[in-house]
Amino acid sequence: MSNGCVEGMVCGDPLRRAAQSTSRAIGGLLLLTCLALLATRGAAQTTAERMGYGPQDRLLMVHADDIGMSHSVNVATIEAFRKGMVTSGSIMVPCPWFAEIVAHAKANPELDLGLHLTLTSEWKGLRWRPIAPADKVPGLLDEQGYLWRSERQTAMKATPREVETELRAQIEMALAAGLKPTHLDTHMGTLYTRPDFFEVYTRLGREYRIPVMVMRPTPEAIAYGKATGSPIGEEALRRLEKEGFVMLDYLVTGVPGRNYAERKESYKKLLRGLKPGVTMLIVHLGMDDPELKAATGSWEQRYGDFLSFTDPEIAALLQELGIKLTTWREMGRIAWKTPVTTQPVQE
Repeated sequence: MSNGCVEGMVCGDPLRRAAQSTSRAIGGLLLLTCLALLATRGAAQTTAERMGYGPQDRLLMVHADDIGMSHSVNVATIEAFRKGMVTSGSIMVPCPWFAEIVAHAKANPELDLGLHLTLTSEWKGLRWRPIAPADKVPGLLDEQGYLWRSERQTAMKATPREVETELRAQIEMALAAGLKPTHLDTHMGTLYTRPDFFEVYTRLGREYRIPVMVMRPTPEAIAYGKATGSPIGEEALRRLEKEGFVMLDYLVTGVPGRNYAERKESYKKLLRGLKPGVTMLIVHLGMDDPELKAATGSWEQRYGDFLSFTDPEIAALLQELGIKLTTWREMGRIAWKTPVTTQPVQE
């Protein structure tokens, strides 16, 4: 032996150094693998994983809001469903074109349609009243007997009892009409403006066994809620998670752009940046026609959304990116089942 070298082995032998380096590298990889497995087992599963998909699978629900608001909205939504990229939508029961979409839904029971629970009537010339008798919900009514124009007005004037009375009336009217809602959500976010409104919303979902639109309490959702001053905090979301509500991983309520070209580019950028899990993308559809132009100043954005999600280029991009489309009906299969919990790693 000399200088600590074993006899018969040349000190500094490059093969030996390579072997030692390889051994250290393998050891490092094994350590990283173990740490990754520990992190995976300790982290909450995405809703996509609970649905049986892989940890890197990206699921997208393209959801059409405001169905029943007008004939133009109904026509655009029906066509977008037919083209296949819009996979879900929600109906406004108090609105004038409710009956038309009910007839279409009953003729096409495979459509994924929920209820867009409505406590506001925001447009200038197109207005609607509550379903419940006016004397039962006076706090929901403006001076003309319509629903308030803004969610803030509703939050300031209405009581939880009145909100529950009206929501029950809308749900019962939909059921009586033959609809089988796959989910409940909230027009203009009104049911998120007060904790007691939110409690009514989630309690009715549980009672009727209809999933409600709520976010999983991810770090991003919690941070966003704190930054915006949302009255619905982490504690409320964690309670719903514990109770077994099916929850979205991500929610996108809008993108920049006034016209078709601008909105299409925004949607392409959004799709390329989609994260693993279930993302619900809310779109508002309408046709380029006199009815929609008379009803709302957002007609061009609505027509842009319609064109974007009937565009073969967007369909090709979804396929290229490997994004899987989903529905509330598919998500609802895991609602109110015990959430998958992580188990401690045994030493």
